[in-house]
Amino acid sequence: MELTGLTKQYGTFTAVDNLSLAIRKGEVFGLLGPNGAGKTTTILMMLGLTERTSGSALICGYDPARYALQVKRRVGYMPDDIGFYEDRTGLDNLIYTARLNGIEAEEAAQSAKRLLEKVGLSGSARAKVGTYSRGMRQRLGLADVLIKNPEVIILDEPTLGIDPEGVRELLVLISELSRNEGITVLLSSHQLQQVQQICDRVGLFVKGRLIACGDIAALSRELNQELRFEVELAVQPWSEELAGRLQAVEGVQGMKTEEWRGDNAPPGSVLATLTCDRNLTSAIAAQVIQSGAELHFITRKEFGLDEIYHRYFERKEEG
Repeated sequence: MELTGLTKQYGTFTAVDNLSLAIRKGEVFGLLGPNGAGKTTTILMMLGLTERTSGSALICGYDPARYALQVKRRVGYMPDDIGFYEDRTGLDNLIYTARLNGIEAEEAAQSAKRLLEKVGLSGSARAKVGTYSRGMRQRLGLADVLIKNPEVIILDEPTLGIDPEGVRELLVLISELSRNEGITVLLSSHQLQQVQQICDRVGLFVKGRLIACGDIAALSRELNQELRFEVELAVQPWSEELAGRLQAVEGVQGMKTEEWRGDNAPPGSVLATLTCDRNLTSAIAAQVIQSGAELHFITRKEFGLDEIYHRYFERKEEG
């Protein structure tokens, strides 16, 4: 999938602003941003469900503005609140979707049963959808988009309103689909920590603009160039002499300490966080050892997706 300069305006309001993005075949890509950032509008343009103001898009080799039906045959889309026939069973709903996609009756029934088993709903296949929980409906929605054997699936806020265990199970299903069946997945969400678990790459979306794109490690490294490195260590015993040694290491720019309350932490243990202009983990560890203190652990802190997002957001606002 490739988007180039994609723009959508409603009068004077720009919902999507000059979006350029390439999503590789077989990857799980997270389009992340707060509600109202333009994620759903982008998806609707990708599917040919709303007209773009300018720019271009190629989805499975087709321009959705000109060949919307070709795109829809190859792409499965699950909105944040998918509709089903509440008084029909999960199996009936899937078979109906399959028949609408031109699949013969016998094959439709077989595919529906197979997919219900894949998403963990085989035991509820003959229960009416009106009795399903939110998590069960989302699983059924995933089966629904897979019934036509798509090359790409687009999931808009798929974990919204699901309990933590249901979220974990759904994310595992999505990851397995991509890994085992080579399906390209575009996952739109504002739940940063959830998406971090399964996405190969993420795009950070704010006010209709893509402000950063890459894998978590690459985005973290880019931030580190500006925000410096942080090294965290637990030491016992702590002393003024050790504090002086650490602060004297070339490249250390600041240090803060607190009592270490980790499991089995010996009395007098201290947790120290050093801000550095580069990765000084080895030099800091050497100073602790030379001082005769016991080093319980040392690690270079990595930015998680939530921290990355907020740092980029702050930088964009400042710019």
